[in-house]
Amino acid sequence: MASDRLDAERIIEYFKGKSILITGATGFLGKILVEKILRVQPDVKKIYLLVRAIDQASANQRVQSEVTETELFSVVKEKHGKGFSRFIEEKVVALAGDIIYDDLGLDPPLLQHLADNLDVIVNGAATTNFYGRYDVSLDVNVLGVKHLCQLAKKCRGLKVFLHVSTAYAGGEQEGLIQERAFEEGWALREGMHLDVDAELRLVADVRREVEDDDDKARRKAMKELGLARARHFGWSNTYVFTKAMGEMVLSRMLLQSSSPAPAITGAGGVVVVRPSIITSIQRDPVPGWMQGTRTIDTLIIGYAKQNLSCFLGDLDLVMDVIPGDMVVNAMMAAAVAHSGEAGQERPAVYHVSSSLRNPAAYSVLYEAGRRHFTEKPRVGKRGEVIPTKEMHFFKTIASFQVYMLVKYRLPLEILHLVNLLLCGLFSRLYSNLARQYRYVMHLVDVYGPFAFFKGCFDDINLERLRQRMGKSRNPQDDEMFNFDPKTIDWEDYFYRIHIPGVLKYILK
Repeated sequence: MASDRLDAERIIEYFKGKSILITGATGFLGKILVEKILRVQPDVKKIYLLVRAIDQASANQRVQSEVTETELFSVVKEKHGKGFSRFIEEKVVALAGDIIYDDLGLDPPLLQHLADNLDVIVNGAATTNFYGRYDVSLDVNVLGVKHLCQLAKKCRGLKVFLHVSTAYAGGEQEGLIQERAFEEGWALREGMHLDVDAELRLVADVRREVEDDDDKARRKAMKELGLARARHFGWSNTYVFTKAMGEMVLSRMLLQSSSPAPAITGAGGVVVVRPSIITSIQRDPVPGWMQGTRTIDTLIIGYAKQNLSCFLGDLDLVMDVIPGDMVVNAMMAAAVAHSGEAGQERPAVYHVSSSLRNPAAYSVLYEAGRRHFTEKPRVGKRGEVIPTKEMHFFKTIASFQVYMLVKYRLPLEILHLVNLLLCGLFSRLYSNLARQYRYVMHLVDVYGPFAFFKGCFDDINLERLRQRMGKSRNPQDDEMFNFDPKTIDWEDYFYRIHIPGVLKYILK
């Protein structure tokens, strides 16, 4: 049973003297976690960051340029002043490797050093391409988990293994989606049995079949295979499908008694954190800071550029979003709560989400965007004001298809015929319209399922964790590890923090 009381002081103290391995540290969430640990607990022993690099020098360069030298670390840098570089050198260790390889691509002495010293493993590495290559997605999201679990089994003093998944790994279900570990072989489609090992063998077979094809053909074959297998078992895309399989591998290797030498059982806790759509930092250290385009940000960018006039989606439906700093706060609290937890039969699963406690409809985001761009219109390259226009939303696929037919398909057909007759006189107009059409259809294909998602993520496990968070002796510390979505004013957050963050860090 996880120990009872949690507060900021206990969480901060926990990371003192700890050695932590973090994968995915060059990603959005990984960076926030590294910064937070270094900021609140400078006496952490070591933070090992596994990054893809050809050698140690390249790994050091990646960590410096992509992690510690980013604006996110400005508070830590200010705190340490001239000693910042020395502090980072003492605490942060770059490892040139890759989770897709056995032993993470590390030399035996280094692997042994990690096994002898690690207290915490956090797996945040993932390929998040919804329709990516099946072989690549399996390598990272499934085999990567396997290789980290193999390391965990060798770690004599490991106290907790925390794996970052996604709330959408549970599929496009309606109603309340519970914080429940995925059983081995479970599939969304009734009557199906998902055999992870069989999927790995299938990919290996297809790889051999297409090895003589050109690179474009191999890519296409693997993308189509991933989507076909995901939908065969009931998932909407390759990303969420392989993340679900990764969780199954985690449970099998670290907790099931049938697995040989389950060294972590009885020693360290196993935690799965499933965030919903992660958005920009709400509070610390840099409000609005973000990296990479979030699902909902495509709408903001399209609206800002005024090149997205319509979208398939219901503004009355709830979008489940959660700021990145809240996700990291929940991760750190969960790691402390389950550290050294013995006798787990299944991982502790936490949905870090907002749809149950403080739901925000898509209309809140749209209204915040309209208000922002009306009050602070964007300016073009020549200094001209870009007028803000209304965006049309369609609640049904049929109405959207009629609109796209009239707005784009018919004009494109007519322009094509006219160009043939007039030797390409309107070719530029045709190209611009065709580009707009492809852009809208691509966005709808990728993000449409989220716009019609009618599930609600239960977070009763996380609520129990929140209820254990007590008051600190220093009242200022109480907000330091806040992960309660009820404290968020969504309208204010989108208008004042998130949309300006998208414009500053993504649109630039």
